[in-house]
Amino acid sequence: MVKAAFFDIDGTLVSFQTHVVSEETVRAIRQLRAQGVKVFIASGRHVLWINNLGDLEVDGYVALNGGYCVSGEGEVVYRRQIPPEDIRQLLDYQREHPFPCSCVMDDIILTNFRNEVVDEVYRQLHILNPPIGPIEGIADKRVYQLIAFFTAEEEPRIMAHMPHCVATRWHPLFADVVPEGSNKAVGIQHLLVHYGIDPKEAIAFGDGGNDIEMLRYVGIGVAMGNASDEVKAAADFVTTSVDDEGIAYGLKHFGLI
Repeated sequence: MVKAAFFDIDGTLVSFQTHVVSEETVRAIRQLRAQGVKVFIASGRHVLWINNLGDLEVDGYVALNGGYCVSGEGEVVYRRQIPPEDIRQLLDYQREHPFPCSCVMDDIILTNFRNEVVDEVYRQLHILNPPIGPIEGIADKRVYQLIAFFTAEEEPRIMAHMPHCVATRWHPLFADVVPEGSNKAVGIQHLLVHYGIDPKEAIAFGDGGNDIEMLRYVGIGVAMGNASDEVKAAADFVTTSVDDEGIAYGLKHFGLI
């Protein structure tokens, strides 16, 4: 029996074309919750930037790729920050080789500077006017994630300066940099323990590279039809695309609605 369902946002719940959750998806998730299944968001976004779900009601959040988890009652169930020494090395590297970087903290997401790439990504994510300012002061803050605007080719050189972190990529123009050992599966584990639910009693839907661990961890992992081949290979089932009502199709396939 499925008791919990986890949904990625961008490319899974929300189309990159419309930036909203479709009416059929909203109906499907409402039916799921009405049957007693807890519904959670599992996203690379900070809770501060979850701005595109409309009036969809959920029971908690696995945010920042598992690094910041919040229950439906508003309790922070789990959080894991980037080691301060990695942040200091990043800042040293930035002085000589600056690249756009959004630093995700408890109550603010600060970006050092913008360029055309940053503007294009945030346009696609429907995030307007992210705060811009100097990031030198973050060394003394809890930083949970970096939205780092470097290419896959630049990644090894830059990540060598952050040895206790990993880069997970679901978009060609940037990577989510998180503490080593932090991923959506880890966040899901903490929320499931909080609610007393076994991983085998959970289903998850995703489309990006940062969803792979999550799809493998739960009892039923569902890849969207628009996912990459690598993500599809990690799933138990491939549904239709986000623009072809993949959430509703997948839930119906498993008899959950």
